[in-house]
Amino acid sequence: MRRVGFVVNPIAGLGGRVGLKGTDGVAEQALAAGAKPTAPDRARAFAEALVGVTKDDPNLTFQWVTAGGDMGTGPLRIAGVPPNRIEVVHVPGQPSTSEDTRIMVEESIASGVELILFCGGDGTARDVAAVAKDRVPIVGIPAGVKMHSGLFAISPQAAANLLVAFLRGDLRVGTAEILDLDEEAYRKGEWRVRLFATAKTLVEPQLVSAGKLMVEELSEEAVRAELTTHFSELFEANPDTLFLLGPGSTIQGIASALGIEKTLLGIDAVVGGKTTAKDVNEAAILRLLDRYPTAQLVVSPVGGQGFILGRGNLQVSPPVLRRIGTRNVTVVATPSKLVATPVLRVDTGDPSLDEEFRSREYLFVLVGYRTSKLHPVQR
Repeated sequence: MRRVGFVVNPIAGLGGRVGLKGTDGVAEQALAAGAKPTAPDRARAFAEALVGVTKDDPNLTFQWVTAGGDMGTGPLRIAGVPPNRIEVVHVPGQPSTSEDTRIMVEESIASGVELILFCGGDGTARDVAAVAKDRVPIVGIPAGVKMHSGLFAISPQAAANLLVAFLRGDLRVGTAEILDLDEEAYRKGEWRVRLFATAKTLVEPQLVSAGKLMVEELSEEAVRAELTTHFSELFEANPDTLFLLGPGSTIQGIASALGIEKTLLGIDAVVGGKTTAKDVNEAAILRLLDRYPTAQLVVSPVGGQGFILGRGNLQVSPPVLRRIGTRNVTVVATPSKLVATPVLRVDTGDPSLDEEFRSREYLFVLVGYRTSKLHPVQR
């Protein structure tokens, strides 16, 4: 019987909603701030989607090779995978560590797996790739705060479709870059992304997101000036509206031109053209929404990948997004950035919210003064 490895980093993404911009070295701080684990739920969503698409096809039967508890067996059993289809090759400590991940990967490869699926972020990708090297392909189920590496499925459901296509022999194996962000510098507002390694992965451009693309925009000063004017008038016309400005250089540049204090990598609250709160987490946003019933979220797509929600802005949780309303999300990008971003993507963690965006097929993207361009949304 064919064999597939499966490993979950239970604390991946823990720091996102509480505004810590990652989990490396701050898991205890995140838990103290009220953070809830998200990776087990993402792993379960993947497994449930896979069970749904493989249950009636005997040709897609295979053996899971995994670790005990939340690192693998837990999400699989909850999703309905039969016990006789789960083989445990490692029992992790409590709490599990990156060493558990590396041991699990080594034991999986030794047992003859053809592919390893891991649930986590870039840090988990580094741990998995360090052991897997070029021996077997690896694919990420997105569950971290930062996912710049080019081997993550665009969603847990997409990861299930990737595995099915692999089992059917429909995908080729290629090479992806393993990138990771210096989280300590990131929390200080500095963007330091390093290339750590390359790894084998599955090639499917509609289901696997590319590595983050740093888009040069210095030549578009005129466009930035137009966007600045647009937002200046918008703030003036809506003095009682709460504007939540998302992370990234595009939005920071607009805010800076308006004299608004804006963190590069956080979400900041603006009312009446003035900053009322900086680098807010999920809880702080919900409190602000109690004070300001009318709100707008302003986001910019991750260059190359196209994600407007679910990457780097996990503070905008499903409860937050429901309070704001999906129709009150403004996407902004310079033309050069949009050219390098074929489609827009969302991965909120809530399938019904994702569908609200995807069912529209296209979103208006603000590209200049009172000028928007329709851009496709990944289905």
